[in-house]
Amino acid sequence: MERTIVLLLVGAGMALSGAAAAAESADPCLGCHAKRDPGIVNGWMASQHHRMEVGCLDCHGADPKDADAFKHNGHTIAIIVSPADCAQCHEKEVDEQKGSHHAKAGQILGSLDNLLGEVVGGPAAVTAGCRQCHGSRVKVDARGRPTWDTWPNTGMGRINPDGSLGSCSACHARHEFSAAQARQPEACGKCHLGPDHPQMEVWEESKHGVLYRANREKMNLDKDAWVAGKDYHSGPTCASCHMSAGGRQGVTHDVGERISWTLRPPVSTKLNMVVYEDLSKEDINGEAPALPAAGSTVRTGSGDKKVARTMSWRERRGAMQDLCRQCHEPSFVDGAYRQFDDVVALYNDKFAKPAKAIMDDLRGGGRITGADFDDPIEWTWYELWHHEGRRARHGAAMQGPDYAWWHGLYEVSKHFYEKFIPQIKQVAGEALAQELLERHVYSQPGHQWHRDGMSREQLEKVRKFYEERYQQ
Repeated sequence: MERTIVLLLVGAGMALSGAAAAAESADPCLGCHAKRDPGIVNGWMASQHHRMEVGCLDCHGADPKDADAFKHNGHTIAIIVSPADCAQCHEKEVDEQKGSHHAKAGQILGSLDNLLGEVVGGPAAVTAGCRQCHGSRVKVDARGRPTWDTWPNTGMGRINPDGSLGSCSACHARHEFSAAQARQPEACGKCHLGPDHPQMEVWEESKHGVLYRANREKMNLDKDAWVAGKDYHSGPTCASCHMSAGGRQGVTHDVGERISWTLRPPVSTKLNMVVYEDLSKEDINGEAPALPAAGSTVRTGSGDKKVARTMSWRERRGAMQDLCRQCHEPSFVDGAYRQFDDVVALYNDKFAKPAKAIMDDLRGGGRITGADFDDPIEWTWYELWHHEGRRARHGAAMQGPDYAWWHGLYEVSKHFYEKFIPQIKQVAGEALAQELLERHVYSQPGHQWHRDGMSREQLEKVRKFYEERYQQ
């Protein structure tokens, strides 16, 4: 009853009174903010936080020594609620998040992506674009307020004034902080879409996405225990596979723990994980690298660290497959992974490794400069792996056929043959280009059609198909 009264009063912009006054006395922020920021208050009133009597100051209260602390109507508060603040109650979740790729997303300063944004584009594009997903380094002014060029920001790897990494509200949007909302694909779609990582679009065209749309009302998204195969069985979302419980797997806030391939760099590699006692994590690339033993000490870029545990790529894949098997029988899961692996191997061996070797030779021989993006061929190579190659790999990973082929390997192939190879000849000259192509490209049977032409049998097969199908 009290909650209903407050909601009605807030919605009407009225002052709090009666039973609602008790809520105001319990949380002194409501008196002003219910009138000034009704959306914020209504969100909080609908939240689990409100039901558990977690008020504004429980999250926004600050120590006067905090970099972003300031006085506000007799209280010391901070605008930003960081993972360190959330850890007061959600320690397990924050500990899992600490070493994840999400938490590290703000550390992109040395990447080609950042170079494109800062130099080729411009700082304003980075502020409104890159950092809204990756996260900004939040700065505060002399009054303790975040500066406009770094705030607002809910980037997943936001670097907060207290030194913590991440933004819980990137997924659990404030001020309702709903688990049900974070379980829906739209929570991930803010960042995981577009030309270079279209996971949202791939998922939407996959059977998983189709079934989710058809069965959303049966998904039990608001259940406390949201277990694949039990609480729902059709149309898994991003959270289902990468975070949620099912089979022997519990809930995790490390979204990368169940990933066994990296699909981001020019050439994909298998991913093994080392977890240190300080909860930081490191990926070790390779099919079978020597992983340090639990309890051993490893020298890292940030000092010596003790190893808590390791996960090989097979263990990480096994964790994901355990989720898959809650709705699919084993041969289906094994077949899907074989198809995925084959696409990654095809992309790696036929296109990525030869192209990378040629780019290395051109740069090493002084045919292109050491700077990025000042030669046209560098733009072509970048989009081959960063856009088209990623789309192909993600399409295969998430059973999105259009992205595996037409938006993926088709475009990789087309631009490899019709843009990349001609640009090699322009940069290197005919003789050196032919040497590079023979060594890195035409030595593979899969490329010889481009040098020698398609066989008579291949062309005749196509001619017969069109003649029978279209009578032309």
